[in-house]
Amino acid sequence: MELHESSFVSLLSNLRSSTLYNELFVAAQEEAQKSNVRLSDLKKCVQSGLVSAGWDKKLRNAVYHIIQSQYKLFKSSPLASPESEKEPIAYILKAQFVWEKKILKSLNSMCTELTVPLARSRSEKDKKDLAARWSELGVDGPAKICSSDLSQIRPVYAPKDFLEVLVGLQNPNSANTGNMGTYDLPWGLIQVSLKVKTLNELRVQYSEMAITHCQTGTDDLPDIPPELFENERSKLGKKVIAANHAPTAREYSKRGCPVSMRADLWCQILGVDLQNVDYLYYEQLKSYVLQHDLLVDSLLYKDVKLTATNDDQYFVFEDFLYQVLLPFSRDSVVLKHFAYNSATPPKSYIRGKLGIEEFAVTYPPNGVIPFHGFAMYVAPLCYLYNDVVRLYYVFRHMYVNYFFRLHSVSSHPQGIVALSLLFEKLLQAEEPELFYHLIQVGCQPLKIAFKWLMRAFSGFLASDQVLLLWDRILAFDSMEILSVLAVAIFSFRKTNLLKVQCMSTAEAVLADLFTLQIVPLLQLSLFSK
Repeated sequence: MELHESSFVSLLSNLRSSTLYNELFVAAQEEAQKSNVRLSDLKKCVQSGLVSAGWDKKLRNAVYHIIQSQYKLFKSSPLASPESEKEPIAYILKAQFVWEKKILKSLNSMCTELTVPLARSRSEKDKKDLAARWSELGVDGPAKICSSDLSQIRPVYAPKDFLEVLVGLQNPNSANTGNMGTYDLPWGLIQVSLKVKTLNELRVQYSEMAITHCQTGTDDLPDIPPELFENERSKLGKKVIAANHAPTAREYSKRGCPVSMRADLWCQILGVDLQNVDYLYYEQLKSYVLQHDLLVDSLLYKDVKLTATNDDQYFVFEDFLYQVLLPFSRDSVVLKHFAYNSATPPKSYIRGKLGIEEFAVTYPPNGVIPFHGFAMYVAPLCYLYNDVVRLYYVFRHMYVNYFFRLHSVSSHPQGIVALSLLFEKLLQAEEPELFYHLIQVGCQPLKIAFKWLMRAFSGFLASDQVLLLWDRILAFDSMEILSVLAVAIFSFRKTNLLKVQCMSTAEAVLADLFTLQIVPLLQLSLFSK
């Protein structure tokens, strides 16, 4: 990656504002004060001491992650407005704005109907009670978290509602060619002309997943002699973790992460290196939960009850989910992702100051209004981390780097619009007979696959398969693998899908994905033709 002067200045600014800068400064001072350091060799001795202590690795990783975050911005002209920096296509930006207003209206309507405020202070008794039961919130019921009547709480929106917004997207400057569009406007639901990758381009991108390469999740199964793959893979993995170099961890993970190493490898890739200040910050977020009851708490509680608690794989993590999601809703650091997100943080007004801009506050504090299924972004991670603080920071990094794009209207190549279009184009190109059969019987494939894409398959696949899939998202720094897998599943169930005559039958054929092994499916979809 080539850094322009402005990017280099931004990089230095980010480093100076980080905790690493202060820690590095203190470490350099300590090295300079050592008795064996001579003034003539001061610079060389300090540098050598910092390298020996591992500070060079930490600095390289920090620079890598800052550069990665900078390249998430759209590359627009120097004269571009802040809005076009985030989203260059005007009608898509407008659709996101309209969608945000609809979500806020739904939230405010719920407040009015239930006669509850968006936020209120907890009593001292409630604070103490909630603190005492912090690790058992799932056992004690909603009264310990929120004072709203949970039976009256409904999700603000679901994947089905969001899909309707995406289906309505259409370039106002293009001619309306109807459902029988050009190649750029296929027979699918997404009528936005965006550039998405072809199968050949995806094969190049995911070449490390080729059938000729051994993969974690396929070639390390119990019935395969471990000396063929697993032993060598584990030895290499230990060296990668010891090196503590994010790009190396990312490259290694392209063939999947060994179960025992996944937690550490993901932390290295995401840049999660917890210090005391991070634990203190989590405790501060927890104190915010204890102080105020938000309507969002009720939404999160209801979502966990409707999704993870009803799932045989995840119900045991109910308490962990609350300990992550409730602090997350108060975390203003999450707002940073709006710098490269087409969305804007929702605002509310202090009571009695409606419409006065200086009294507008971001609500919730992290700017994220949860949808039905939001808790499932956290659930698979509970298998990796028994330290809730480490779990929290890994989830936060996953969200601000990847998951937010799955529920924002955007033309970004990693956004849900592009992923949906990629799914439809790949299915149309690779399985034309199946695609057109489903269309003829009134079953748009995207209507089935969209919930898989929006939740990154969490809750639909077995947990170990979700983690294998997310290995590849992190390793390749791309969510296009979600669309590839969705196409692979349709291809795998092709024989039965060609017999269906209505939408409900097609949904039944694709209802149970629990037994699927995703790595062989992906390999067959990408490399078998």
